[in-house]
Amino acid sequence: MAGTVRLILAFHNHQPVGNFDGIFEQSYQESYLPFLNVLENYPDIPFALHTSGSLLEWLEVAHPEYIDRLRGMVARNQIEIVGGAFYEPILSNIPRRDRIGQITSYTEHLEALFQTSVRGMWVPERVWEQSFAGDISQAGIRYTILDDHHFKTAGLSQDELHGYYVTEDEGRLLSILPGSETLRYLIPFQNPEDTIEYLRDIADRFENPIVVFGDDGEKFGSWPDTHKHVYEDRWLERFLLALRNNESWLKVTTPSETLDHVKPLGTYYLPDCSYREMTEWALPPGPQAELHRLTHQERDADPDWKRLISFSSGGFWRNFRVKYSESNEMYARAIEISARVAELEANDSLDSEQRQGLNDARRCLYRAQCNCSFWHGAFGGLYLPHLRNAVYSNLIKADSLLESIVRTEDRWVDVITGDLNLDARQEVRLSNQRLIAMFSPACGGHMYELDLRTCHTNLLSTLNRRPEAYHERIFAHAARLREASARGIELQDEVGCIHDLIRFKQPDLDRKIAYDKWPRKSLVDHFMRHDTSFEEFHRGEGLLGDFATSTYEASVRRSENEVALEMRGRGNLLGHDIEIRKFVVISSDRPNELLIQYQLHGLPQGMQLHFGCEFNFATMPGGASDRYFYGASGTQLGMLDSQQQLENCSRIGLVDEWQGLDVSLECSIDASVWAFPIETISQSESGFELVHQSVVVLPHWHFMASQSGSWGVDLRLVLDTSLARARELARAGEHRSRNTVESASKEAANT
Repeated sequence: MAGTVRLILAFHNHQPVGNFDGIFEQSYQESYLPFLNVLENYPDIPFALHTSGSLLEWLEVAHPEYIDRLRGMVARNQIEIVGGAFYEPILSNIPRRDRIGQITSYTEHLEALFQTSVRGMWVPERVWEQSFAGDISQAGIRYTILDDHHFKTAGLSQDELHGYYVTEDEGRLLSILPGSETLRYLIPFQNPEDTIEYLRDIADRFENPIVVFGDDGEKFGSWPDTHKHVYEDRWLERFLLALRNNESWLKVTTPSETLDHVKPLGTYYLPDCSYREMTEWALPPGPQAELHRLTHQERDADPDWKRLISFSSGGFWRNFRVKYSESNEMYARAIEISARVAELEANDSLDSEQRQGLNDARRCLYRAQCNCSFWHGAFGGLYLPHLRNAVYSNLIKADSLLESIVRTEDRWVDVITGDLNLDARQEVRLSNQRLIAMFSPACGGHMYELDLRTCHTNLLSTLNRRPEAYHERIFAHAARLREASARGIELQDEVGCIHDLIRFKQPDLDRKIAYDKWPRKSLVDHFMRHDTSFEEFHRGEGLLGDFATSTYEASVRRSENEVALEMRGRGNLLGHDIEIRKFVVISSDRPNELLIQYQLHGLPQGMQLHFGCEFNFATMPGGASDRYFYGASGTQLGMLDSQQQLENCSRIGLVDEWQGLDVSLECSIDASVWAFPIETISQSESGFELVHQSVVVLPHWHFMASQSGSWGVDLRLVLDTSLARARELARAGEHRSRNTVESASKEAANT
């Protein structure tokens, strides 16, 4: 006869800031709503529910009836609401002040919305560092759920994890319940009876054990093929019936009930960790593939291997910022905004309007800290442009709100120098009332961020193509597909576990994998062989020297209405020491323009030279008729995912009508222009896919140096956001009109 086991079911529902409204709705219809429909019919089975703030805000507007139903289930004690950091940031990716701020503000929101007390929180992606215990406790939280993997890497065995532990930081206590990795793979993929047998074995062997399932709610309908499995094939109902049929020894309960009635197993401190798969993804591609092989293949060859590998902690989450420089750029920008918010928070002289602006800026900062855009694992994450764009959109909004608090003039220009991207080198930021441009002299003199305040867009939210461990799986699967096609056989998708999904959303993806040899930013300088072809440059070939990544020196000149940045780089070209000088000017009088001048010195005389300046433009997707190139005459040249090879070109433009954005590049000397899309191959929930990241625009010139060994060209980058601004003003007018009508209606009703 089995003893009694406590089973805690905790579900985590999340959609990232910036995800498409249609994805929110699809997930609601496929997962959140049908899940609730089933659970309401089993009021005797309680569970814990965490909904991230970004999803909850959407639900409150799009489906208030869902919120009402949750509130009713909370009132009858079927649901325990689990809190967390408001917009689901990785806690190690934000400052301590923002950790506490996000947790406390979300607790207040949840308690007001559901009329309940919030005692626990969901740690985003279960990324843990021991100091978090003190921050979480200070924010008023009493427990959280982590994976059993955390405890095993700390030296505990599986048999020591059928309960919960207390941990501590600076005298602040926090209870931690270990979530079962075994249950994460059983539920909902295996038969309900398998879960019952697993729990029965634990009940037989341990006294009053506690077992915790904590995982994504999207597994119940939104992951590939799970909606049919969970609902149409009635997996969830069969699972709940199995729990009910075994209630004599299986007590389904909540975290708070457990903590109130069961004492902890003891005190324990956990190392920096996350769930096992995340610790693999945080590694560089080579070590990642090796750890995966060791974990999944070698364990069957040695009976001691499984025990040995449990002590492997894998990678450290913060190294995603090393693995992906683009993640670090967003992080550094958010750190800077957070510091400015904190500085203004301490200013006692702010009036009520300025305080409101500061609160709005803080909320934008919190939204920008949503974790999904900062890393990449089984799904798109960092590889999804719309998620990165959402980060920058909120950061740019926050920046502009902060500027409106500290500035009184309508027109202004400013320059800041310092370590802006946390690489121990000096960067330069030029800004005015419309633009923010950030430069890295130490890395090729690149412009690595270009923000448009009107449409809250960073035109340089690019992403480099780089090796990923799963690319080998793409090559292998493509070979199997071609072999099967040659034999007249159709391969079935390999579904099983979501992490092992192999499905191509476009054909021949293996032939489109490429890796970039320099950052895909702007003002990237290239000397090329005289006969370098478009195809060679497209492959990253045909270049001379290393100016694309060399170190430039920088100096700044400032007047009342403009700032000029000069960057100087020296290098070797075919045995000659040459110098590139590039000047960038930003002004308050022409706030939508960057004036760029190139001066090349020390060039060899009598030699045909080939020089180009590479620009990259992101946030403007290809493949749509309202997103296109145009030439000097204004004639459309093709969509933004097309390849362009233009001659005698004085101007090339890129338009995104949907965003209301027109970017044009003018040249004082007619140029040849090459343009082509940068596309990555990455994983998503539904398979491997091709993703448009940015557009390369390379004006380049063939010339011979003057007798002085010099050559130069002037460029003018015009960023026309007038249509976007008109739309924003129209929306603001509609909002004011709607508020006026609502206020009048309320006043009339009160009268």
